[in-house]
Amino acid sequence: MLITSTARLKYLSIPPRKMRLVANNVKGMPVEKALAVLNFTPKIAAVHLARTVKSAAANALSQEGTDSLHPEDLTIKNIIVDAAPTQKRIRFRSMGRVFRYHKRFCHLTVEVEGQADIDTQKPAPKKKAAVKKTATKKTAKKKTAAKKTAKKKTAAKKTAVKKTAAKKTAKKTASKKES
Repeated sequence: MLITSTARLKYLSIPPRKMRLVANNVKGMPVEKALAVLNFTPKIAAVHLARTVKSAAANALSQEGTDSLHPEDLTIKNIIVDAAPTQKRIRFRSMGRVFRYHKRFCHLTVEVEGQADIDTQKPAPKKKAAVKKTATKKTAKKKTAAKKTAKKKTAAKKTAVKKTAAKKTAKKTASKKES
């Protein structure tokens, strides 16, 4: 079963053209290898891209679970770098002039895919559930038996206390009659 997961990072203060240079280096690679390449890429875009790749991999693992999907099986399917809104800025120059420049932003989307194992996922919970049901029946029987014996013990203690109290009162009345 093919699993795909995405992660997005929006309004990055890096121009889309500079981000695409780094994104094209790791497109189609396995996630672990891509992260190793991004760790040694000397551009600030590599840091943001590595964070987004890690997030997409974590999304895929949490969506499917680590029983059927392993981190080594994940590959980067696609990296999309879109232009975000541009901010217009000014820079003051000599003799009262102003030069305008554009501060460009981008949106980053990373898609990760991996192959999930179907065989290991389905049969295991059924066996555990059957074992739990029989185990809970046995423990329930033990608990009820323990409660019954505890009730018998407390009832026996109460009757013993009543008998000793009756004996003490009988002794007191006997000693009063003698004197």
